[in-house]
Amino acid sequence: MDLRVLTAEDVRRALPMASAIAAMKEAFRQLSQGQADVPLRSRLEVSEHAGVTLIMPSYLRRTGEMAVKIVSVFSENPSRELPTIHAVVVALDATSGAPTAILEGAALTAIRTGAASGAATDALARPDSRRAAIFGSGVQARTQLEAVCTVRPIEHVWIYSLDPPGAQRMADEVAGRSPIPSDVHVAASPSEAAEGADIICTATTSSSPVFPDAAVRPGTHINAIGSFTPTMQEIDPQTVHRALLVVDSRQAALAETGDLILPIQDGTLTPDDIHAELGEILAGSAQGRTDASQITLFKSVGLAVQDAVAARAALEGALALGLGTTVRL
Repeated sequence: MDLRVLTAEDVRRALPMASAIAAMKEAFRQLSQGQADVPLRSRLEVSEHAGVTLIMPSYLRRTGEMAVKIVSVFSENPSRELPTIHAVVVALDATSGAPTAILEGAALTAIRTGAASGAATDALARPDSRRAAIFGSGVQARTQLEAVCTVRPIEHVWIYSLDPPGAQRMADEVAGRSPIPSDVHVAASPSEAAEGADIICTATTSSSPVFPDAAVRPGTHINAIGSFTPTMQEIDPQTVHRALLVVDSRQAALAETGDLILPIQDGTLTPDDIHAELGEILAGSAQGRTDASQITLFKSVGLAVQDAVAARAALEGALALGLGTTVRL
């Protein structure tokens, strides 16, 4: 069998953010319209090394994408001078089941995760949003910022991280890099970053809220993408409670993220407080923001449909640009 192999650099060149955002919108629409088969991901805990490996298959029936991602998240890897996330995506031919391509998955994951927030921001954030706050300073934080700046005319950016040198490196690397503005600052505290922000993105592995509820002003839109286990929590339960809560998948969010599970356990939240899935809003079957003063919150745990459509878009881009290598197994 012949396989197209795309490296991380191939993926980044072949999948520009605007294309990735368009692909995410289609993925979420199909998911919420019942046109995607997405089993809950299988989890292999590696607690002695502070890691988890996830196996994520999906099939989109309307457009025919099929893929499986294997992703490992090992939170102590930076101390080993290794990336926190390692991943591969295997694209499959939906008519025969034959593998057609292997893509470096960490780059694909970062782009598609940022693009999901870009899709949510486009649907939910105020059109006049000008200031963004980013919590975290890793690869995911960078693509969150890129995606937000792709869909809104951001003029000012604040970054907060528990790794101040990492936050400064991020600020230095992204400032003025289109579509990101040149006015990028490192915040000294979570409140300094969040106060006055029109859009907040959290991309951390925190087990407790990363900014206080009091710092969130009316009209803010929040993208929370870091918490993907029942014990991880980035958003204050009071913020979750007073926001218009939108998720990527009700089933996955209620099963996987401490941002919802923990407030439900303590009575601050109920499953009925989920307003809609993003795909329902994108398809027009549910309303999004109805008031400029609303706080909107997109809680994403990450779905395999995102990988399948991102892989397809990356492969199309790679073929157009002549990227990648074909190998015969």
